[in-house]
Amino acid sequence: MGSMEGKVALVTGAGSGIGEAIARRLDAEGARVAALDVHSTGAELTAGLLRQGMAVVADVAVSAQVDEAVRTVVDTYGRLDVLVNNAGIRGGQEADEAFGRLASRLVEAEAGEPTTMLDATVNIDDEAWHRMLGVHLDGTFFGTRAALRHMGRGGVIVNVSSICGMTGCAHIPHYSAAKAGIEGLTKAVARDVAPRGIRVNCIAPGYIDTPLGDVMAPVVRKDLERQTPLGRFGLPAEIASAVAFLVGPDGTYVTGQTIGVNGGFVIR
Repeated sequence: MGSMEGKVALVTGAGSGIGEAIARRLDAEGARVAALDVHSTGAELTAGLLRQGMAVVADVAVSAQVDEAVRTVVDTYGRLDVLVNNAGIRGGQEADEAFGRLASRLVEAEAGEPTTMLDATVNIDDEAWHRMLGVHLDGTFFGTRAALRHMGRGGVIVNVSSICGMTGCAHIPHYSAAKAGIEGLTKAVARDVAPRGIRVNCIAPGYIDTPLGDVMAPVVRKDLERQTPLGRFGLPAEIASAVAFLVGPDGTYVTGQTIGVNGGFVIR
């Protein structure tokens, strides 16, 4: 019997990468898992991999869709014990261009002195800024608020931030701001709901092998691996293991914390 037998978990952004790994790990621990994604195909594929799972489709940046998704899960399973706010985006053209300039800087640095400026902040327009915060920060708040309406004592929320929220990533300042906001929200909500016996924590992954990283230039990946003391990117399953600890019986005295799972990147 797994540590989460009889529990119900909702994982957002579960269609691939870290979210899929989290859903599969919680399923392996015995939970009934709702795999939520903005894309129905991804949600259904992940749900199909689970022992007892369901697919839910919603854009986490739209509060009404989040509310409806949570109600659907509670109506189906009769309860909600765990929420993992994992859904996220890496950005659009503005992020791709900044990654490209970062790659140029690294190539120039190897040859002598970098001259290409990142110019990341000035190239983020209002739409890109609001979409980034909408998915990450609004989405985490909307999911948390909706889940708390149904959670009782013993409920657990895990938010997914990033090392960019801890240290700031110059090439994606809007992403960094959103992730830092998630960490602040985690602390405040943890204080708010502790008297109800509900715990709230945050995982801050380092650089992880996921589909979002497929567009990364080899020179950028090589540099990030060099900066990581363990010398490699992490695996989605390693993030899922940290989530399993926080929501399981071994994490019952942990709340309001941001746990870095980053191969030592922030201590270099």
